[in-house]
Amino acid sequence: MDNIVDTLNNAYQEFIAAAAGVLEAKEISGGQKTASTDAALENFKQRWELFRVACDQAEEFVESVKQRIGSECLVDEATGSVAGKSGQAASTGLPPISAVRLEQMSKAVRWLVIELQQGSGTAGGSSQSHPAAPFDARFSEDAPQ
Repeated sequence: MDNIVDTLNNAYQEFIAAAAGVLEAKEISGGQKTASTDAALENFKQRWELFRVACDQAEEFVESVKQRIGSECLVDEATGSVAGKSGQAASTGLPPISAVRLEQMSKAVRWLVIELQQGSGTAGGSSQSHPAAPFDARFSEDAPQ
């Protein structure tokens, strides 16, 4: 994380320095278009792009951390780890499930979302079965009633 912050900070500093370089070049040229103002503008454009890339990378990192934290919280809640950590009984009244089982259900949901996005859900008449289908005979709670 420190590397990302340093990269973003360096890109910002270089961007600001390039902006100052454009202003200085314009002042020296008296507002006229010269080779030095063109070079300063090109440098400014490059530094702007590098700063945007650094911002995008930082945003991607933040999003990935948010997703990881959210996933960990979901697993903790589903497996009852939160209750165990805090020393309190689970307040939901639902029995905890294993992390493996949660992952299987998550895959099943992802497959269903993909099928729906592709228009091949049950309304589309899809008869294909995926290895991570919602029904898994190893778990009694998934068995047809």
